[in-house]
Order: sequence, then structure tokens, then C-alpha cells
Amino acid sequence: MMKRIITGACLTAFLALVLSLGGLVFSVVFMLFLALAMYEMYRALGQAGHRPVQWPSWICMALCIPLFFLVGSVGTLIPLLAGACMLIAAMIMFRSEPRLEDICVSCLPLICVLLPGMCMVGLQNAPGRANQLLLTLMAFGVPLAGDTAAYFIGSRFGVRKLCPAVSPNKSVEGAGAGLIGSMVFGVILWAVFSIFAPMPAFWHFLVLGLLGGLAGQVGDLFASLVKRHCGVKDYGTIFPGHGGVMDRLDSVFWATVIMYVYLNLNPFTLPAA
Repeated sequence: MMKRIITGACLTAFLALVLSLGGLVFSVVFMLFLALAMYEMYRALGQAGHRPVQWPSWICMALCIPLFFLVGSVGTLIPLLAGACMLIAAMIMFRSEPRLEDICVSCLPLICVLLPGMCMVGLQNAPGRANQLLLTLMAFGVPLAGDTAAYFIGSRFGVRKLCPAVSPNKSVEGAGAGLIGSMVFGVILWAVFSIFAPMPAFWHFLVLGLLGGLAGQVGDLFASLVKRHCGVKDYGTIFPGHGGVMDRLDSVFWATVIMYVYLNLNPFTLPAA
């Protein structure tokens, strides 16, 4: 437990550092971690006996950053992702023994790692530095707060299993506490940022905490399902006590999509700050 706490504190300090350096620095550093997460998932899928085609995904990732900064919208990257998926399908179909599951697992990291990861980069285009920082902290903090609350409440009071076929240790009581923790974190962050800049009404952050918390929990379960399928305990060992990059970002990826969708809903545009 102490190793896990120390690693978590170091990761939090590192996140605070890169966030303080600004959007471009944060985006570059995050893309490096994103590449590690995608590598870890492909490695796990390979250990499960699959034969994924990877190089279209890596070319797609290499093109994403310059295209995003040129166009300024994650949505414009969808054709690039679609093209990579079609290329992967074509390459596997022309194998001597084509397997449908190899197409699926080859495209999985594109959809579940690269696309939500680019949504995180897209948050750096929010109007004003305060909003960029706020939404990025929401993307990281909402699932983290939920996970922390779920762990402490679930380990003590958890009785009913949430999804035993995927993650036997998770409970309904812990999941409920996690959602409350995510919502509380959202409101606290709103209260802090409201001191320095105009913010939307607090109920926006209650909703973002709820939806982001739900997305984070589903993302965590999805990552657990992939690990169970691949027969691995963790995606990697880069973070002592925490596993790999994918083990730390699985819930963050899904919560990030919620924050990015919110940013792009015109009726609820954040005020420039």
C-alpha cells in the first residue's frame, strides 16, 4: 500500500508540473504516455494469441498531433481513424488465415486509446487558460476521486457484487460511493475556480461529475475485461504498485470524452477566462 501511495503522490506532482507548463507541453507529454498505453494494450493482445496489425495505428498517431494543431478539432481526425481501420481490415483479410478477431483487436486501441487520448489534447483548446486547466483536472480528478471513494467504502461496506464476471472485487456500494466522490470533486473544483474566473452554474459540474464518474467506472471495467481476456494482471510495471500507463489512464480516457463533448456543446460553452 505504501508503494502505491508514494507512486500516486509522485504521479500527482508530475501532473501538476506539466499542467503548469501549459497546453503544448502537456499535449506532447500526454501523447508520449498515450503511445505507451497503446503499446501496452497491443502487447497484452499479442500475449493472448492474437496477431494484431499495428503499424497503421502508429502512423495514425504520428499524424494526429500535427493535423489536430492544423485544423483544431478532434472531429476532423475521424476520417483518419476510419482509414486506418479499413487498412487494417484489408491487410488481415489478405492473410493466408484471416481471422475476424484479429481485425477487431487491431482496431481496439485506435478507438479506446488514441481517440479519447486526442480528446484530452482537444481540451487544451478550451477558451482561456482557466478553462483548459479546469476541464483537464476534471478529466483526471473525477475518475480518481471516484476510484478512491469506491475503494475505501467498497472494501469496508461492499456486499453486492457489481460485475463479478469482469472484476470480482468491485461492489455496488463502492460504485455508488465512487459516483458521489466524483460529483463532490466536481463541485469542489468549481468552487475553487469560481474564485478566480467566471464559471457556469455549479450543477454543470455535478452533472459532469456524475457522467464522468460513470464513464470512468465503465472504462475501468472495460480495461479489466481486456486484461482478463489476455490473462494478464496489469498492462505493465512502469508505475510501482499501480501497473502500467494503461492501468492508470483506463478510466481517465473514458471520462475525458465526457469533458470534451461538454466543451463542444454550444449551449453550454464555458466563458473565456
